[in-house]
Amino acid sequence: MVLNLKFDSPSAEEALDRLTIGLRRASEVGIKVIILIHGYGASGEGGKIKWAVHDALENNYFSDRVDEYHFGEQTAFGSEAYHALLRRRPGLKVYLKHFKEGNAGMTVLIL
Repeated sequence: MVLNLKFDSPSAEEALDRLTIGLRRASEVGIKVIILIHGYGASGEGGKIKWAVHDALENNYFSDRVDEYHFGEQTAFGSEAYHALLRRRPGLKVYLKHFKEGNAGMTVLIL
């Protein structure tokens, strides 16, 4: 499943609300992986949505639903992290092609 948090330019708080709803719905129907699009921001340092999502994940805010997460910038095509993720979840190959250089605007969530 792909969940685009940046669609319609929400605030960081609205984006986190969308993520909460998306995680609940994914859990209800048995989805095990979400490709989360949060964008990178135009500043060159990452946008507010990206940092809000990273902060929430790193502080276990979604630990009741998210077993593991992989930030796009750490999962560049061909990297050890990329291959380790594909070994565990081969079906992600189609989505991970967007991580060629390490896509800082996306995160993989494993539920």
